[in-house]
Amino acid sequence: MQLLRAVAQAAEKDTTSARLAEACNLNRATAWRILSTLERHGMVSVDKESGRWAIGAAVVEIARAAGVDAIIASARSTLERLSLQTGETAALAVVRGGGLTYVDEVTPGAIVSATWSGRTVPLHATSTGKVLLAFGDPAALHRLTSRPLPSFTATTVTDASALLDELDLTRERGFAVCRGEYEESAWGVSAPVLGPSGLPLAVLSIWGPGNRVGEHRFEVLGRLARTAADEIATT
Repeated sequence: MQLLRAVAQAAEKDTTSARLAEACNLNRATAWRILSTLERHGMVSVDKESGRWAIGAAVVEIARAAGVDAIIASARSTLERLSLQTGETAALAVVRGGGLTYVDEVTPGAIVSATWSGRTVPLHATSTGKVLLAFGDPAALHRLTSRPLPSFTATTVTDASALLDELDLTRERGFAVCRGEYEESAWGVSAPVLGPSGLPLAVLSIWGPGNRVGEHRFEVLGRLARTAADEIATT
């Protein structure tokens, strides 16, 4: 634990095995063995050329999991307000195992719609998934675009180059859109709930049928989603 904290807190020049051992009052060989074990479990990583250590992806996953329960608890009131304000379904999906699972949603009482709670979604064919691809791990995006993208509806983006262009636009404006690409009846916008690391912990969405949530509403709904997501992230 001391070594993990030392890796996280040290200046870059002080993250060699020798400097970390000194900071933790450990024998150099002992520090190196512990760091090597942590590396095997993804808790730290090492630059082989410089010998400098950094916090690994597993720590990010642990921190993300710790923050998810708090996000779910604090998001309910925001979802309720957003649904009332827009007249559409407001939903929250959390990042789990490199994918997304819907954990909460609020639907206007007068509207009957299918629930997404508990469902996982394809990343390239939904606005929630596009947010994860745009703001998440670049390696995951590379793996996805290195294989054929399946089609679900006539509007599913299956060309990797076109998808990458759309993700660039998503980063620029802060929200993603979906034009019935997974289910023809589900159009919407999504924005990331970012954690301290700058990676998404969850994704907030506003969605409904295309005759209500169409191109003409994307900009306004996208801004609302982005503001609400930022609100949840700072609660």
